[in-house]
Amino acid sequence: MPGAAGEKEAQALVRRFLDLMEARDLEAASGLLAEAAVMEFPGGVRFGRLEELVAWAAPRYRWVRKSYDATESCRLPDGAVAVWCIGTLEGEWPDGTAFSGIRFVDRFEVAGGRIRRQQVWNDLAEHRAAR
Repeated sequence: MPGAAGEKEAQALVRRFLDLMEARDLEAASGLLAEAAVMEFPGGVRFGRLEELVAWAAPRYRWVRKSYDATESCRLPDGAVAVWCIGTLEGEWPDGTAFSGIRFVDRFEVAGGRIRRQQVWNDLAEHRAAR
């Protein structure tokens, strides 16, 4: 299957990045990002540095962990690889109350062995508003 090896490597890179983010090893996770990487979260909020992302997330939840239902990928016309991670979130709200079963989809673009773009969609805001 043409390109399958590159797609598997891109999937592994994305999962490593997400594991490092969950562990809050920002230094190691930053090493997996391209120099001009863009991370876009619900509401169109964009970040170029992980420290900005963590500061933005701090009042939203204490911690979050992902459970994966699927990881899919395809080669893009420019040779980069798009990787989708689909699953659910669990964690704690700022007051310590647990949450789980919140849907998410993360889409990444991997080029040159680095993540150049991350787009995130999830239902976290809807669940937070319903509290």
